[in-house]
Amino acid sequence: MRFLILILLSGLAAAHLLLPLDPLALDPALTQLLIVELRLPRTLLVLGYGGVLGISGAALQALFSNPLASPDISGASSGAALGAVLGGYWLGFAQPMALAACGAAGALGAMLLLVALAGRRADTATLLLAGLAIALAAGAATSLALALAPSPFAFYDAFDWLMGSVVDRSLVQVLAALVPAALACALLLRRAHALDLVALGEDVAASLGHRPRRLALEIILLSAIAVGACVAVAGAIGFVGLVAPVLARRLTRGHPGQAMLPAALIGAILVTVADLFVRAIPLDRPIPIGVVTALFGTPFFLWLVVRMRRGVAA
Repeated sequence: MRFLILILLSGLAAAHLLLPLDPLALDPALTQLLIVELRLPRTLLVLGYGGVLGISGAALQALFSNPLASPDISGASSGAALGAVLGGYWLGFAQPMALAACGAAGALGAMLLLVALAGRRADTATLLLAGLAIALAAGAATSLALALAPSPFAFYDAFDWLMGSVVDRSLVQVLAALVPAALACALLLRRAHALDLVALGEDVAASLGHRPRRLALEIILLSAIAVGACVAVAGAIGFVGLVAPVLARRLTRGHPGQAMLPAALIGAILVTVADLFVRAIPLDRPIPIGVVTALFGTPFFLWLVVRMRRGVAA
């Protein structure tokens, strides 16, 4: 099954990079410019961002033992957006790597606040309420920071980005997001076995040489770095970090740690399909990719909540 998913992802990546084919029949130099400067960064970003959301969502769901824990539901994406806005419009940072660091700091602050409010073993209702409160507070702070920003065009400049957009991103911006995110995700994958043991109980993990408290801090820090760096460049793309791990656990027979790599592949597929859908819509201006993922992810989220509620009632 994983091999089939990898083949599907490869086909979607090729389609995302090469379609539409008409412009490629132009002058070879122009074709190379089109591929390398415009399409390649966008393709790399959708693949990498989707993979980051899948891995970080799976890691957070394993850590909190809750299928509703994800970068957007937990408030990490909103915190990252706030950090990037403060860094770009108030601190005057313009370098992509500096903005990525600001985004990671904002995501980390949101995640630590979630743990302080709800705890690691919070029930579904507590986790939802705490995450919603953090996301709303961070969203309001972001709007206030943009409204009071020195630039009068801050709201207009940031609108598409806040909704999630991969349009007109340079290769430098893509590397600033994906290099730290890839390093963080690689370290998350190394903790897959430990997360499987934590799912059996913290006492089991501790008896086998793992330190659950330290592991929790590592997962939160690495997830914040990965998500924050991507949000700083492409904005918040919701529900992918929720949907991909849930689907991935079906491929790993419920093992939360082992689900991280399949979740990365599924997340990359979801974001790539969403961006292909955005590009196929014949409108004068592109629809933010975050709007598309929210439209398709909201029904899945509601179904998951209803399913969990029925499970508790039973």
